Amino acid sequence: MRQKIPPERPGDGVVFPRVQRPDPVFSCSAGFFDDDQDVLIHPVREPGEGAVSPTVILTFAQPDYRALCRLAKIQGHPGQLWGCAYRPGTWEGTSLTVVAPALGAPFAAMILEKLIALGARRVLALGWCGSVAPRVRIGDLILPTRALPGDGTSPHYCRKPAEIIPHQGMYDLLATRLEGMEVPWQAGPVWSTDAFYRETRGLIRSCQAQGVLGIDLELAALFAVGRFRGIAIVALLVVSDELFTSTWQAARGSEPFRRGRQAALRLVLDAAAAAEDQNV
Repeated sequence: MRQKIPPERPGDGVVFPRVQRPDPVFSCSAGFFDDDQDVLIHPVREPGEGAVSPTVILTFAQPDYRALCRLAKIQGHPGQLWGCAYRPGTWEGTSLTVVAPALGAPFAAMILEKLIALGARRVLALGWCGSVAPRVRIGDLILPTRALPGDGTSPHYCRKPAEIIPHQGMYDLLATRLEGMEVPWQAGPVWSTDAFYRETRGLIRSCQAQGVLGIDLELAALFAVGRFRGIAIVALLVVSDELFTSTWQAARGSEPFRRGRQAALRLVLDAAAAAEDQNV
């Protein structure tokens, strides 16, 4: 097992990467946040939408969704939220809801808003990410301590980027379970982007300089929405590709990725059951 660095705690200080943009008009800014609560559209339960359990596992890839449904022996037809499926199930006697695919920050935030309106109170997000740190390889797990906002959604929910962090109790619950695992893992910040095909060498270098471990598409938005709405949310990421060299290296079904993903699937199910049992 690769040696781990002592985990960072959510809320520890970090300098946010500054990436030069071709046009400042399109740069992300925390100034989007508006205290005015007189919004025009509210997330509500619509006719035909079923309630969800207080504990939800939110995923972004169909393979993870199908695997979770098999493990939890979930049957029946799923509900749909704008094409995103959600199905009720149980794990170790605990009711939970499995949701996917909520791909990308704007869509993931919309789905989370609806899930909260349908009854979700704690959310475990399971996703994949690209590693920007040489010590974090394909198949390793990342426990994000914060998400640095490179997306356009999170600034609408959070004034201070330093507050885009997971729920402390849920984070501690996952960290405790990771300590006993054989799969290598690291805790640290991730960078969330809206632009999958604009992960440039300059962005990678900037992230590396600030100690960022990986790049994902959703977490800044999800953490910001969770904080804004007052629900508990945490995330676990499986490294599916490596971006820290001059070339892109994808897992492509590798054995380390398979092992890491299988470990992550069971870990989030166990953590979901424990969170319900301990009322985290």
